[in-house]
Amino acid sequence: MTIAVRPLVAADRAGWRPLWDGYLAFYRTAVADDVTDLTFRRLTRGGEPMGGFVATGAEGRIVGIVHWIDHRSCWTAGDYCYLQDLFVEPGLRGGGVGRALIEAVCAAATARGCSRVHWLTHETNRDAMHLYDKVADRSGFVQYRRIL
Repeated sequence: MTIAVRPLVAADRAGWRPLWDGYLAFYRTAVADDVTDLTFRRLTRGGEPMGGFVATGAEGRIVGIVHWIDHRSCWTAGDYCYLQDLFVEPGLRGGGVGRALIEAVCAAATARGCSRVHWLTHETNRDAMHLYDKVADRSGFVQYRRIL
């Protein structure tokens, strides 16, 4: 399968939404429609420290998405880039789409002067971890969070 990766744009809404919904379903969570609308605007309108990429297959159909968020670090002069919400159509996993999306985020982060790209996945997401172990190093850190 030939894969093309390009920045997410406002015209991608109809193709992006099913993958966004699939990502949320995979993690057994929901996001209110107004937050989804806000998120999509933030990802596509510019002027925000965030954006996204889509992977397209045959006839330009969107088959994968990834989002990124830049943030400051106390440890480096360059920002860090947080890779968030990577999702590929289930039937296409293992075919290079996820890797292509990760590489697009890394290349864009490098071009923006970031010093690191990092991301999280759930400990049960073994398929994703199989890919991640090939393209990055595990940090050894355990995430803690407090919902506010």
